[in-house]
Amino acid sequence: MLAMSRFSLIIVTLFSAFAWSEPKELYWEDLVPPDYVQPQVELDHTNPMAQQNLNAPLVTKFNNQKVKIPGFIVPIEGDMNSATEFLLVPYFGACIHVPPPPPNQIVHVKFAEGVPITNMTDAFWIEGILSTDGWAGEIATVGYTLEGIKIMPFDG
Repeated sequence: MLAMSRFSLIIVTLFSAFAWSEPKELYWEDLVPPDYVQPQVELDHTNPMAQQNLNAPLVTKFNNQKVKIPGFIVPIEGDMNSATEFLLVPYFGACIHVPPPPPNQIVHVKFAEGVPITNMTDAFWIEGILSTDGWAGEIATVGYTLEGIKIMPFDG
């Protein structure tokens, strides 16, 4: 019984340390391997919204870590007031008005409870657990996913 109590204490301590730890602050260049150079590709004029560099490599060192990253929201699931699922992209209009960035520059985000989206032209910090599990939808192929914990205005 004593061994079980120590085990439980260790699990609770580890969970608490993770839950209360500060997230690693990432920027979009952190999601591209340092030695990788994005190839210049010519726009496909038969499909100007076609995503390029679909096999761009991912950075695995942040896999399953608590991070926060700034970006713009492209809603996928939700209603007029909130989103439960969205793409986080590095610049306004990505995936909507211009071709999607490469998969290593898009994060698929899920918030179970939904988060308010007041203005899609505003940038936000999104905090959560990042993984290299990809996602593919009608508008883009994505390299990273994030289980959302918190959303804050980006003021930087």
